[in-house]
Amino acid sequence: MQHTTSKQATLYRMVMPEHTCPYGVKSKHFLETHGFTVIDKHLTSREETDAFKAEHGVDTTPQTFIDGERIGGFDDLKKHFGHSVADADETTYTPVIAIFGVAFLLALAVQVLTGDETIMVLPRFIAIAMVLLALQKLRDVESFSTMFLNYDLLAIRWVPYSYIYPYAELTAGLLMLAGILMALSVPLALFIGTIGAVSVIKAVYIDKRELKCACVGGDTKVPLGFVSLTENLMMVGMALWMLL
Repeated sequence: MQHTTSKQATLYRMVMPEHTCPYGVKSKHFLETHGFTVIDKHLTSREETDAFKAEHGVDTTPQTFIDGERIGGFDDLKKHFGHSVADADETTYTPVIAIFGVAFLLALAVQVLTGDETIMVLPRFIAIAMVLLALQKLRDVESFSTMFLNYDLLAIRWVPYSYIYPYAELTAGLLMLAGILMALSVPLALFIGTIGAVSVIKAVYIDKRELKCACVGGDTKVPLGFVSLTENLMMVGMALWMLL
């Protein structure tokens, strides 16, 4: 890790009438929070930006210079001061933690609003989590279906199921949250949850495949395994609880 005693940095960043580079804004803020006086050099046109990149042999802006040494872009700047930078392909559980955390808080909020028995927090948490997970899939159903087809046993045999699944999960979650039409929501959750659980067990724990999970959409880096299995087992458990 390299440190510098200089408290002055020169930052070249795009600031155009139609576009201000967000990474340039982040770089300026980062430097200032680390005690640097920033000499803020604006690149105000595409021609000026291209000329700067050609002069310094770089492909992107912003570019930070400290003590005459080019540090690089925003990620390079963070690395220079010892901050970790996530790799583009690095697996992460952050989306899942966010969804389950918000689902639990929403369940608590509903509990306070209704004043029901405390035991109702758990089924409401599961139902809300199902709705939020379905929402993530519905952001880009095409992308979800592509990733889902890597491992779901029914979708592989009948492709339309990969497009139906997000709507089925949303429907089951909403009906369970409202406590209505159990004749539809219970078998629906039991069906998709069971198939999903079996598919994950086969792909991950039997075939030992390393895949990305489609549980939070088709564009995330969540590894297939415990999270997706938990999602499906929650649906199965919710369905059985409502039956009992």
